[in-house]
Amino acid sequence: MFTVSDLWRYPIKSHGREHIDTVELTAGQTMPWDRHWAVTHGDSKFDADNPAWVMCRNFMIGASTPSLAGISAELDAEKEALTLRHSKLGELTFWPGKAEDHTRFLDWVRPICPADQRQPFGLAAVPNRGMTDTDYPTVSIMTNASHRAVEGRIGRPLERERWRGNIWLDGPALWEEFEWIGKRIQIGGAVLEVIEPIQRCKHTMANPASGVRDTDTLAALNEGFGHQDFGVYATVVDSGSVSCGDTAKVI
Repeated sequence: MFTVSDLWRYPIKSHGREHIDTVELTAGQTMPWDRHWAVTHGDSKFDADNPAWVMCRNFMIGASTPSLAGISAELDAEKEALTLRHSKLGELTFWPGKAEDHTRFLDWVRPICPADQRQPFGLAAVPNRGMTDTDYPTVSIMTNASHRAVEGRIGRPLERERWRGNIWLDGPALWEEFEWIGKRIQIGGAVLEVIEPIQRCKHTMANPASGVRDTDTLAALNEGFGHQDFGVYATVVDSGSVSCGDTAKVI
């Protein structure tokens, strides 16, 4: 039997993380408000007139703009008001669902986007679909044992926020999550099917407080464990509530 230690959502893809205590998962959908919005750039193929999922390269992401990793978020879901914080930018509260408020956000985040690289252009959203990296709606599951193993390889404490996971579990053994692929796991009142491992990118190299790349997490994975994966993608099969402290088990 495992235990849910933490729950996280990311209201704007690559632009802030938020710790939550409980969530209602719905079959066939992403976590509510997770990657609900994404930030387009000038070369984005996202069509605002016909909104549909597109690959992550169409958005501003931490793999190419590491300073974004330093953003934290706080969402008032009832009002759809989002507060973002960054050590260099201060605090901004705005309403990402209102087109007239997008300029305030873009002006706020632009100073940490290198001028010689892609610049933030607009906010994208798809009805009933979070902008996950997968072309199907997923929830990501991480284990604390695997994180501790990476810490051991690096030789110092490492922030778990680097992995941008939705559900963190205590109890599984090191890399046990990869054994769940093709199986179902009950977490709280929900049931999820584990689909595939998550191959990691340079976003994990950036410090979640400063946004500075200060740790070669990819080398730690590849050289220490022979792969570049951390965590697994899962789909919600049966709807239900999940809270920190809930139990989980493979079924």
